[in-house]
Amino acid sequence: MLHVTLLDGYVDEPTCLGVPPYISPYPRYLAGVVWDAVPSARVTYLTIDQLRASNMYADALQHADIVIVIAGMAVPGRYLSGYPISPREVVAILSPLTKPLTFLCGPAARYGFGMTGGKQPIDTNMVEDVFDFIVSGDGECVLAEVLADQQHFDSVDPSQCRTDAHAIAPYASKGATIVTQHPFFPHHLITEIETYRGCPRSIVGGCSFCSEPRKGAPDFRPIQDIVNEVAALYQAGIRHMRLGNQPCIFSYMAHDADSEEFPRPNPDALQQLFSGIRRVAPELHTLHVDNANPGVIARYPNEARTIANTIVQYHTPGDVAAFGVESVDPDVIKRNNLKASEEEVYAAITLLNDVGATRGHNGMPELLPGLNFVFGLKGETKETFAQNYAFLKRVCDDNLLVRRINLRQVIPIPDTPLYTEGVRLITKHKHLFKQFKQHVQETIERPLLQRLLPRQTVLTDVYTELHDGKLTLGRQMGSYPLLVGVPGIYALHQFMDVSVVDYGYRSITAVPYPLEINTAPRETLEALPGVGKKRAIRILANRPYATAQQFLASLDDASIGTQIMSYLSFEK
Repeated sequence: MLHVTLLDGYVDEPTCLGVPPYISPYPRYLAGVVWDAVPSARVTYLTIDQLRASNMYADALQHADIVIVIAGMAVPGRYLSGYPISPREVVAILSPLTKPLTFLCGPAARYGFGMTGGKQPIDTNMVEDVFDFIVSGDGECVLAEVLADQQHFDSVDPSQCRTDAHAIAPYASKGATIVTQHPFFPHHLITEIETYRGCPRSIVGGCSFCSEPRKGAPDFRPIQDIVNEVAALYQAGIRHMRLGNQPCIFSYMAHDADSEEFPRPNPDALQQLFSGIRRVAPELHTLHVDNANPGVIARYPNEARTIANTIVQYHTPGDVAAFGVESVDPDVIKRNNLKASEEEVYAAITLLNDVGATRGHNGMPELLPGLNFVFGLKGETKETFAQNYAFLKRVCDDNLLVRRINLRQVIPIPDTPLYTEGVRLITKHKHLFKQFKQHVQETIERPLLQRLLPRQTVLTDVYTELHDGKLTLGRQMGSYPLLVGVPGIYALHQFMDVSVVDYGYRSITAVPYPLEINTAPRETLEALPGVGKKRAIRILANRPYATAQQFLASLDDASIGTQIMSYLSFEK
């Protein structure tokens, strides 16, 4: 029996996220290829974190006929539930293997291993000795050809790509069940769904730093293909999905996308897509989107508003349309061929606030923009930082809501116009970037967060992920979930409702809701507004409380009790 092991080292690309709790399409497509060619084959899925945690998984590599490593970060972020594989780990893991045929797939095979922002990717020559195939094309195409004729695999072209988007249809559905092997399945796993690849702005070269335009004009997956994949994932047990694997959700099936830099959106196609998804997956707990081009939204406000309303109709709250702003400095925009001016970005932010700022059933606003800024681009000066800050201050002062602000230093990706620029400006402006980031956190992000989630806002279904001292960290499921710190040690890997009590720069402090006053630990009590350590000890000493009146009478300041009463329960 053919045995194939997929080692997921995680990917993070401009249009695709595969770091837990996300699983990218790569493992699903590859598993689908195997089961399409050899239905009886055994396919084992492992994450790099499983391998790091235990040697018991090593046999799945040593005894496999084929081992495929999926890896590569083009836009590294900060991760909570997993960390992508490094080239050194790849070599250490694969060097002892003698039996299997080995493949490297994903952005690492195309561009090298981007390990952190502001640094050149590590070239694949570091790992080439442990791989039979470094697949710079589409892994599913190369694997299909190898499986079709394993006797002559030396002649297989590792750079070959799919003929069109429909070509992956059978693999996407047949490989859906591989998700059941993910350690986060089923409650804490989000499947990233591809809607199309390529970028309309490829006809003008695209943004200087982005790899997506190198894939050419948009190649849209047919609506029914996506719906069929969603149905297969839903049947397998998936309840969290994101339409994230595209450069702009508003441009899906856009008119003249192969000839217009900013094609006219197609609201009917988005209506059919979202209604089709809900028809086959009616009880999804999460349905979110990701990237959106603010230039498209600003140029076609009527169509964009219709699409935004469609998203809100069918999705789940807490959704984020991530805008690739990159910079509002006109010179940087011009020299890097960026997608939108300051006024266009502002118009797009305003439109999404009009449609999506209403608070949804899980406590979060329905649909808000996220703003991505990139530093180290051509033309960047000290004034660039001042202009970007002034824009963010304008957004904040105008009472517009933004779900997140992502500030990162660029990774110069091979085959992009920025690659020759290297990290010169990143090195030159390292101190400016650090200062800017801190200033934004203190004066922009925290006030926005306070406006986004006022104290006593209840957030439902926060999934507890890890302990940090006597703090329990968790997040809701979805696009760019907000980090929630709950003082006290609470059980991990469970969903809980919480109520907001305080704010960090990019996170909130919350307490379980309702808070059982007679069983809550001291750390949680201390976090309640106005309580602190001394009052928490006093509360503990006088427990249990049968009624709210008894609790109020026990405090040295009854007004504090009145202030926190909405957080509390006296049932236990």
